[in-house]
Amino acid sequence: MALLQISGLTHFFGGLRAVYGFDLDLNEGELIGLIGPNGAGKTTVFNLVTGIYQPTEGTIQFNGDNLIGLQPHQIAAKGICRTFQTIRLFSNVSVLDNVRIAFYSQIRSSLLEALLRAGRVLGEDKEFTQEAMRLLEIFNVGHYAQELARNLPYGEQRRVEIARALATKPRLLLLDEPAAGMNPGEIDRLMDLIHYIRDQFGLTIFLIEHQMRLVMRICERIKVMDFGETIAEGSCQEVRTNPRVLKAYLGDETE
Repeated sequence: MALLQISGLTHFFGGLRAVYGFDLDLNEGELIGLIGPNGAGKTTVFNLVTGIYQPTEGTIQFNGDNLIGLQPHQIAAKGICRTFQTIRLFSNVSVLDNVRIAFYSQIRSSLLEALLRAGRVLGEDKEFTQEAMRLLEIFNVGHYAQELARNLPYGEQRRVEIARALATKPRLLLLDEPAAGMNPGEIDRLMDLIHYIRDQFGLTIFLIEHQMRLVMRICERIKVMDFGETIAEGSCQEVRTNPRVLKAYLGDETE
């Protein structure tokens, strides 16, 4: 059974069809890319999988469990986490606390223990701080731990955002345009990082990206959307030479 199974996923915004008949079987350990022109419906697919939107039609199953009707925090608790096109760090909070926040769902102490700062609270606090620092060090941003998130360079903020996502201990990581705003050197380092975290953390990764160099170099399979529909799926080579994909990106040269 695939880790993530999507069948017939369809979503309308009023009379506007954003996604239509989207299907996907994502196997554990895969690294798959979702590409397409702006407005193709890619981020809407992520929003449907993570419970931000509820689909008009279709099914979504994760590890055999139905996700339709669940709230985002319930879906995150099942092992799905994501990043966003626009970085969503807490800008006026330290880098360390931005990652520590992600451990809230793993708290075992009671409200009373938290109020009294007794029992398991201090132990958990130390454990979460150590784990957050470990993640920051993996992403080479540990030296920014006490810095406000807003003071970091853009590429480093991206790394903190991914570290925070991993703090939730996901099985499936959704990356929405992780290379946005990065220069070529940062993109090269990001490619190595994505492969590293997939192998090191045993993750399945589904990513949206406009940087074709990144997609073609790291993805094992690619789906292409245009106007809400899937127009191609296959290996990098198959997608690169598909006439419908070329038309979607370059236009019809016969027109």
